[in-house]
Amino acid sequence: MTIGLKGYLTSLKRKSLTKTIKTSFFLRVILGENYFDGIKDELILFEGDSDTFSKLEAFLAKHKNSIKLFFISYDLKNKIEALSSSNLDTMEFPMLHCIIPKKTLNKNEFQSTYNENERIKFIPELSKKEYVSKIAKIKNHIQQGDIYETNFCYNWESYQKIKNGHQIYSKLNQLTKAPFSVYAELNNHIIISASPERFIKRRGNQLISQPIKGTSKKSIDKTIDEELINKLKTDPKERAENIMIVDLVRNDLSKVAKKNSVHVKELCQVYSFENIHQMISTITCEVPEDITFSAILKALFPMGSMTGVPKIRALELMEQHETSKRGLYSGAIGIMHPNGDFDFNVVIRTIIYNKAKEYLSFKVGGAITIDSDPEKEHEETLIKADALIKSCQ
Repeated sequence: MTIGLKGYLTSLKRKSLTKTIKTSFFLRVILGENYFDGIKDELILFEGDSDTFSKLEAFLAKHKNSIKLFFISYDLKNKIEALSSSNLDTMEFPMLHCIIPKKTLNKNEFQSTYNENERIKFIPELSKKEYVSKIAKIKNHIQQGDIYETNFCYNWESYQKIKNGHQIYSKLNQLTKAPFSVYAELNNHIIISASPERFIKRRGNQLISQPIKGTSKKSIDKTIDEELINKLKTDPKERAENIMIVDLVRNDLSKVAKKNSVHVKELCQVYSFENIHQMISTITCEVPEDITFSAILKALFPMGSMTGVPKIRALELMEQHETSKRGLYSGAIGIMHPNGDFDFNVVIRTIIYNKAKEYLSFKVGGAITIDSDPEKEHEETLIKADALIKSCQ
């Protein structure tokens, strides 16, 4: 079979990436207010690897007294359920990457000295017309009773070398002030995240999950902004989306929770961020002391807000309707402390860069229900994309 020069060069890049990604030497990571440098040890797993969770637990046991950093791709779902993914994977991020950092750094050591602005133009993989057509097909599944709600995502991409990822992160952080922001320079990838969403937090025997469903733009006019907040609070569609996902997360938590310990602490509360309003609910539970991290992942991953109801069928259908693999998007990034406490975000509002391919992308999406207006759903994705695009201008 003749693949041509372009195909040959692409295959060489892929071979090189597969070879070099096995062992990492370079790491700089910002997780909230935590700064890390260097790699003492790491675990990198791909979809083709077997015994994923036994290898993970062995690695965690080996480094019980160390801080651990996690980068978990959406396709870990295929190791939890009888699922598969065959969509295009241009980013080629590992399924699971767990790192023991070598040392902590001072915040000043991350300051950027490069002042020229990046000028990056992202192109969406779907036009507005194509997006609206996709939503119509998804709503047909809902009409037929296959699912009640799902999260549909699509990709924005650019083939361009970036000069200073940290500068993009700093600008994005200023635009969003997201509570679960992440910046990571790895051997083969750079991750620039302004996630506002918590996947799961553990403190002692308590788990806390905070799904987001419901989004509104902000206004600089205080009167208009208050109206936008009230509209989001009372919007029946947005509340229905959120409540369905709350029920899903409650069900997921119940798989590992002590009896009668699952509680909804907040329902459909609107939180205001620098650039956006979000509807967030908070669900908690108590878990046995001896529960493993893998058991929690198997019960909860991926986050309900990025899947749908019923969860497995929604996951299956989105593989059919989405064009490219989600990869790290919709997965989780977080930190685990030596005492077993951890905190993980949901990977949304995130730019990822493949160094070998000089390829950047981010994905945006939203919840689709029977009441979804395709035009408004498309507008919501543009609201979510806005800060990511501005950070690269």
